[in-house]
Amino acid sequence: MLKQGIGRICRTSADAFEGNRVLPWIHVPSCFFHYGQTHMAPRSFFGVEDFLDDDNSRPYTYQKGKKSKNPHKHISFKQRTIAYMEPFTLDVFISKRFVSASLTHRMTSKQVAVAGTNSKDIKAVLRSRSDIPACISVGKILSERAREADVYTASYTPRDRDKFEGKIRAVVQSLIDNGIDVKVYLD
Repeated sequence: MLKQGIGRICRTSADAFEGNRVLPWIHVPSCFFHYGQTHMAPRSFFGVEDFLDDDNSRPYTYQKGKKSKNPHKHISFKQRTIAYMEPFTLDVFISKRFVSASLTHRMTSKQVAVAGTNSKDIKAVLRSRSDIPACISVGKILSERAREADVYTASYTPRDRDKFEGKIRAVVQSLIDNGIDVKVYLD
């Protein structure tokens, strides 16, 4: 609004009246004001162009996708097909208060079967929710729910901080004993 008003003033010079004569006393050329366009100016040093990424597609504030350090790196056949050959993964979480385990479909990321000592049906039966008998019961209930969902195989890779012993091993062994074929991949 202010820009338009100043532009109108600049295009028509302000006049002073002296008797019958009109004297122009201010004259500002209109080339200094523009409507969002630069006239005969080089590319802006601090313009928007400076804040775009390499291919000028998005502003710099957006998170760019991770680019591989070696885009021509060979991916083995096993790496490409493992998600199709073994579509279900086992996830075991053990805390000081409870134990939970789930079977997840790799492609859709949907949980097919879930069991934990925090649920009402298991909580009432168990004496402790985080000991080895609780882990065995979680494995047994998870295997029953997995068979209802027609899942008979799964793969398990322990997290970096987890060791495959004690309570985690009890859950996996209970699943194996109750008819679910679990392939364990240890690094």
